[in-house]
Amino acid sequence: MAESCPTPTEGAYPGDCEFTQGLLKKAAARTASSRGYSWKNSLPKAKKVKLLLLDVDGVLTDGSITYSDEGIELKTFNSKDGFGLNLLRKVGVEVGIITARTSKALVRRCQDLKIDHLYQGRRNKVEAFREIVAVLGLTAEEVAYMGDDWLDLPLLAKVGFSATVADAVAEVIEVVDFTSRFNGGQGGVREVCDLIVEAKGRYEVLLAEYLERS
Repeated sequence: MAESCPTPTEGAYPGDCEFTQGLLKKAAARTASSRGYSWKNSLPKAKKVKLLLLDVDGVLTDGSITYSDEGIELKTFNSKDGFGLNLLRKVGVEVGIITARTSKALVRRCQDLKIDHLYQGRRNKVEAFREIVAVLGLTAEEVAYMGDDWLDLPLLAKVGFSATVADAVAEVIEVVDFTSRFNGGQGGVREVCDLIVEAKGRYEVLLAEYLERS
């Protein structure tokens, strides 16, 4: 949290410090009212996460698959999801991607977000998961995975914290620890990032850093 503000002069307009403190209080009240039992119940597991693994189609995107006239696969990503993944890096959480498809657009997105752990063309996602935790020296309890369809079920059952998007298939929603209020490609990943950041006690600290920039 930002430090306490000095006592303002009577009749003076609020300074930058008072403005920042006011925004922090409003943000805290807003998030507290919108986050229910599922969010709060997920915090203990999310606190242990050191690596977030993500599916792509239907999670980082809305699931649409578009081809150009030249046959190149196009993907649309959400900037809020990308910002959330950058916030995870600030709290020491790594990010990896495991997908059954292959895409040059995804490679470019990973380059933009500085995501080094990219596993494409991997229908056996549990196998890829075992490879990455071995490289990073992590336990399953320290890994979160976010998927949306049947192909993700085996890995969702292996990790310490499992999550999905609002428009995932019913079979996935039934088994995960947390379901975002938002659809794939529309902020679902960002909400899970915020959850992990809050679980690690850094949400208000990071928000204050951005509010205090001049």
